[in-house]
Amino acid sequence: MTITDAPIDRLNILLAQINPTVGDIDGNAAMLRHALERAKAAGADLVVGPELCLCGYPPEDLVYRRAFLDRVEEAVSALAAETNDGPALIVGAPWRVDLGVVNAALLLCEGEIRAVRAKHHLPNYGVFDEQRVFTPGPLPEPVDFKGVRLGILVCEDMWFPDVAANLKEHGAEILVVPNGSPFEVDKHEVRLNHAVARVEETHLPLIYVNQVGGQDELVFDGASFVINSDYALAGRAAAWAEDDLLTVWTKSARFGTWNADSARVEPPDDRCAAIYQAMMLGTRDYVNKNGFPGVILGLSGGVDSALAAAVAVDALGRDRVRCVMMPSPYTSEHSLEDAAAIAETLGVEYDTINIGPAMGAFDTMLEGVFEGTEVGITEENIQSRARGIVLMALSNKFGPMVLSTGNKSEMSVGYATLYGDMNGGFNPLKDVYKLDVFGTCRWRNENKPVGALGPEGRVMPDRVISKPPSAELRPDQKDEDSLPGYEILDAVLRGLNEDQKGVRELVEDGFDADVVEKVWTLLNRAEYKRRQAPPGVKITSMAFGRERRYPITNRYK
Repeated sequence: MTITDAPIDRLNILLAQINPTVGDIDGNAAMLRHALERAKAAGADLVVGPELCLCGYPPEDLVYRRAFLDRVEEAVSALAAETNDGPALIVGAPWRVDLGVVNAALLLCEGEIRAVRAKHHLPNYGVFDEQRVFTPGPLPEPVDFKGVRLGILVCEDMWFPDVAANLKEHGAEILVVPNGSPFEVDKHEVRLNHAVARVEETHLPLIYVNQVGGQDELVFDGASFVINSDYALAGRAAAWAEDDLLTVWTKSARFGTWNADSARVEPPDDRCAAIYQAMMLGTRDYVNKNGFPGVILGLSGGVDSALAAAVAVDALGRDRVRCVMMPSPYTSEHSLEDAAAIAETLGVEYDTINIGPAMGAFDTMLEGVFEGTEVGITEENIQSRARGIVLMALSNKFGPMVLSTGNKSEMSVGYATLYGDMNGGFNPLKDVYKLDVFGTCRWRNENKPVGALGPEGRVMPDRVISKPPSAELRPDQKDEDSLPGYEILDAVLRGLNEDQKGVRELVEDGFDADVVEKVWTLLNRAEYKRRQAPPGVKITSMAFGRERRYPITNRYK
């Protein structure tokens, strides 16, 4: 009888919440080796990693490449060999089977691949398009580990009752769920609700292991957890950071059921804290994983750029952030003062470059063809584009990536300038509505996030948050000259975007018909702009880009 088959009544399982990078198979395998080493030192019998952690999630069309799959298989074989005299490992990887390539969880034990279980439900909504690259697996049966029947459900499989029910029917004793579950505001409650539902249906305890880190627009918040068969939360790992959660399992001599002893339970974040942490981690990993030396952004003295600067400093450190104030004749004195105060508080390199000469040059260049026309939005956009040219010039000359700073309210209605303030490689605020920008700024002024590299205390003057928002592209300009107040605008946009409501429904909800019609028209008209916007951190359940995909040519009303 091998040690795998020997009956036991105690099992130590380490939840390895790691931050893999898509395509970095060697680096991800090294993370898993380190987890095995830590698990061995802690006396763990088994390590459980996140979904597709060996190749990174989501791998998208890399799965089509034979050489990529070859390299995955080589790495799995090498990892299996390292379980010969240590803990076993459940690792996620794309895996070739007779019917195609599956999203698999593999049990590596005693130097070999003991079992392969394929994801049954492949999500094909929102940010997910797994049906494009993977073949669905059959309803899985449990795997044997040290005489314990482990029921492995890969991520989406936990969101439906059939997989857990099938595992229960075939004798599963503990449900194990490797995940790559992207962050959304309030999503932790949704995950817990699904997990509790599976526990309630099967009367089995459940292990949920989520990855952490940023991957393009997606950010993964970790917060892995364990729920016992009595629905009690037995442990929860930290959010927003790599973490090991060691769980000690015992089998009841009387009932023959497994449950985990109480472990560390990290508290969940509130809304503003979660949004800020998502922006910070998403920005950090986008910059670092893509090899940029740092970032540069325009600092206007307004709330959006102030928040973006604070996030950047907290994510990367002040030495990797450069801010530029680019005043025009319409820039107010208080904006100059506020921008300088923000830069000083954050401790960043700060430049002031006046765009007045560029505005004059463009006026001279275009005066012939513009003769007899009214001064208006065209001239305003030239200011924004002049600033974009300055930032791109500094980026090209010195290397830092341009960080864009527009919020979701602006991006929704097109209150942004192509090739101007939309310039950039990444936008941490892209999926954050204006009211959440205000709330998150207030939160950061009162709290320093865990893992932040920026200063303690306030990071911006209160006036930056309280003054009326303005693009300052003409005298005495205010956002509300062109847009509804943000309390109304954001509510209507949430109805149209996240709730997928129509104009009529929102009017029935009590919103003014003319306002809803205007916002709906602006939202559709700005689609072509959003297609050219940089990626940004997903915060809501309907982020622009890979999630909310509407046709540019669209006459639906």
